[in-house]
Amino acid sequence: MKNQILNLSKTQLIEQLWKSEPHLHSLLRNSKNLHEARESLFDYINALERHYFNIYSDKHYKHMHIIEKNEAKECIRVFKNIIRTENENIAGFSALQQLMSIAKYPHISANKISEGFICEFIFLFRGMHGIISNKFGYMGDSTEKEMFKKTRSKQLDIYACIMEKYLHKYKTGLETEIKKKRLALKEKILGETGGTKSDWLDYKWHLKNVIRNADMLSSIVKLEKDEKEGLRLAEEFKIPFNITPYYLSLFNEPGRCDFDKAIRAQVIPGANYCNGIMKNRQTKRCMDFMGEEWTSPIETITRRYPGIVILKPFDACPQICVYCQRNWEIKDIHSGTISRNKLNKALKWIENNQSISEILITGWDPLTMNNETVGWLLEKAGSIPHVERIRIGTRTLVTLPYRIDKGFLDILEQSYIPGKRDISIITHFEHPSEITPDSIEAISKIRKKGIGIYNQQVFTYYNSRRFETCKLRKTLKISGIDPYYCFNTKGKEETADFRVPISRIEQERKEEARLLPGIVRTDEPVFNVPKLGKSHLRAWQEHEPISILANGSRVYRFFPWESKIAIADAYIYTDVPIYDYLKRLQQEGENPEEYMSIWYYF
Repeated sequence: MKNQILNLSKTQLIEQLWKSEPHLHSLLRNSKNLHEARESLFDYINALERHYFNIYSDKHYKHMHIIEKNEAKECIRVFKNIIRTENENIAGFSALQQLMSIAKYPHISANKISEGFICEFIFLFRGMHGIISNKFGYMGDSTEKEMFKKTRSKQLDIYACIMEKYLHKYKTGLETEIKKKRLALKEKILGETGGTKSDWLDYKWHLKNVIRNADMLSSIVKLEKDEKEGLRLAEEFKIPFNITPYYLSLFNEPGRCDFDKAIRAQVIPGANYCNGIMKNRQTKRCMDFMGEEWTSPIETITRRYPGIVILKPFDACPQICVYCQRNWEIKDIHSGTISRNKLNKALKWIENNQSISEILITGWDPLTMNNETVGWLLEKAGSIPHVERIRIGTRTLVTLPYRIDKGFLDILEQSYIPGKRDISIITHFEHPSEITPDSIEAISKIRKKGIGIYNQQVFTYYNSRRFETCKLRKTLKISGIDPYYCFNTKGKEETADFRVPISRIEQERKEEARLLPGIVRTDEPVFNVPKLGKSHLRAWQEHEPISILANGSRVYRFFPWESKIAIADAYIYTDVPIYDYLKRLQQEGENPEEYMSIWYYF
């Protein structure tokens, strides 16, 4: 099976499935009905679990490594969850029924399920017997103290070398060759727009010259066939896109390369995205995926936690991120400011609520507003006695670093009062190639005012390769930004091109981020549950798989963050199939074998 599972036919995969668990195959094939099969399976796997931890078990079980036993126990727990009647009713699908059908009538039933479905159970069954993917560089045990110290140090050297090999693949915007290309593209943009070198340093010039149409974009950079099709549909369906001249200069010209995909995909709407938006319009599906309407006690405010609120004073951005959860609401940047009357009402509501100690000014990008408005807002928010911290959520450090001008820096300096009121900047770098000399200059100016900067990354397909996000963390930290959150992409059908299985972000945290020094891996992997807030993905108590659908998707139940202190409804989520994700990586030149332990993250 090694090195070829993604290339096997469905018939071959079914053969591998039953080789992985011949006894279970026999139980299913000989069961008269689903009830009998379920009872037989529970008896079998309960007995299997007891054997692993029974001191009287036979030699085979005694000699299993505790790590293998622990993995087996985890896989058994997941399998029990999947075959429970309660969870089948919630998911509206019986994986057990499909397994039983495949066992009895493989040629007939195979058409009803995908390769991804079969692969999920191949790895689950293997895991139930402690047969897991090899860990890279493992050197075995050592009982002698001195030998252990030597081998352990050598082991850590191996980990470091493997990590460095991967990190070397990914480029930052600080490398000489990339800086030269971007300088040439900048000159081309200025030529096409009639701008000057002094214009380039003026953020207002960038706002006036935001690229909004395919003709202007194609006159500056070479577009690939799929990009042209996405832009054609965007124009046909009247789906807006904005790219700042600065961010456009980060494109690789000519042609796309590995790092360039992460840049372009964020701002050039794809065909799947446009068709998804159109489908939503036709079916009148609610686009408010995060349920902000349900968590808004007053207009412009969102509240999901006891001590902090989101205040949204501006409903536009200089640049539209395709995967943004609020992109459907974005308005023109020249008419996006919310009226001061509405903002005053929101601020009064905060003033009257003593439990609010922190305000996150975000929504879209509030630094699209001018300094006078930003200064007024910070002064008003800062005058509320019980507000201890004001955060500003902005992506201008990535999309428009020249926005960090003297006027804004003066506002920060006046608003920050050590010991009384903290000011923090929350930004959003997605890829190490977005970190440039210009962004570092903006970062440095803010840090010199005593203001902390924190990054919230969205973990998408385009930054999900082995150690790719580690490269971002390392580059951020050395540039003056602390990694803060790593968000799992989710939910919205129109952003399917960006979505990654939950198991990949869990794998990244355990096998890649864990190799970094603690001060670098300070971000927390989270799933932002609609209406409720963030659920930490490292804690299995906060989510559990309850089903595997015919297409290979896992169905998860998420428990709300306050589940240990209050009764609150759970949230059911259908994930991206792991098989589909690995096939996509394979088609783009990645070796899927390097990711195979992904099946054992739940």
